[in-house]
Amino acid sequence: MLVEKPSTAPKLRSLSAVTVNVPMRRALGTSADTVRSAPLLLIDVVTEEGITGRSYVFCYVASAGPAIARMLEAAFETVRGDHVSPHDIAAKLHKRFRLIGVQGIVRMALAGLDVALWDILAKAAGLPLAAMLGAQLSPIRAYNSNGLGLMTPAACADEAMELLEGGFSAVKLRLGRTTLSSDLEAVRAVRKRLPDDVALMVDFNQALSLSEAKERGRALDQEGVYWIEEPIRHDDYDGYADLTRSLTTPVQIGENFSGVTAMAVALSRKASDYVMPDLERIGGVTGWIRAAGLAAGNDIAMSSHLFPEVSAHLLAATATAHWLEYVDWAEPILCEPVRVKDGFVTPSAMPGVGLEWDLQAVERYRI
Repeated sequence: MLVEKPSTAPKLRSLSAVTVNVPMRRALGTSADTVRSAPLLLIDVVTEEGITGRSYVFCYVASAGPAIARMLEAAFETVRGDHVSPHDIAAKLHKRFRLIGVQGIVRMALAGLDVALWDILAKAAGLPLAAMLGAQLSPIRAYNSNGLGLMTPAACADEAMELLEGGFSAVKLRLGRTTLSSDLEAVRAVRKRLPDDVALMVDFNQALSLSEAKERGRALDQEGVYWIEEPIRHDDYDGYADLTRSLTTPVQIGENFSGVTAMAVALSRKASDYVMPDLERIGGVTGWIRAAGLAAGNDIAMSSHLFPEVSAHLLAATATAHWLEYVDWAEPILCEPVRVKDGFVTPSAMPGVGLEWDLQAVERYRI
């Protein structure tokens, strides 16, 4: 009889999760809310061999942190003692949580665990994650997504110029003011101040109806905007297909894809010109790999949403890589934050994903 070779992969031993609330250097005023701090759930997964895998989840609101942590703990109890095999563990956990549904905080918890598992595997191999995925540590073009919220046009123009520090060649402006004219004032003020070779993305954060989106989108077609992001409800793929056909400016969606299936549906309906999956909603590294294959198969440019530390590795291994969204929200609690040079971010050369907590800062911001 055949004897299966014992697995040499590390074995899962323990998990810890800490919620911090990190003040943002620049407040983010969106059509939904003004965000002044980043609630993050910091995740450490330890193996029997003493390897620690790390990741973090952006909780959106501080009250979600404990709920995500509890779901994460429940998930870990299902796989404690398992060998680290992210694809197998993802399948096991999706089956375990099928009845409640792998959505919302369940998906966020599982994605946070998945990233930590890939960090473990890359550390065990002595490789940066990008190299583990077969990619070079190539510089990734980034746009500055800090700040630039719903401020006065003059304040937006001033901040846009400040955001070029580090050599950025693109910035993102939030829209969704009460009138088209007030949105246009902000866009024109920023576009006028920016050098001609700097791209200006705009993001409505789902603020508009379809008819409003068509009206504002057609107006923006004349303003030199690089892309229009999430103007309507995130899952109205038929509406997005209509917009994509109607507007000259490219339409960008994807941060709210809940798993790769949602992305597949959107692509099948030709709902956008570009996609930008979110690491904690697409399913962590395991989900990203599937999403990148889907994007390549559909020949559609794929950017990242948040999590620049890990996303840089993933975009390096993405055939249709487009833009890295750069935010500095986690920087205060990291020993080695992401560094921007000439508008590019290079994946960390450390084994794993490159996350190391500044423990004094973690205690300072701990909830």
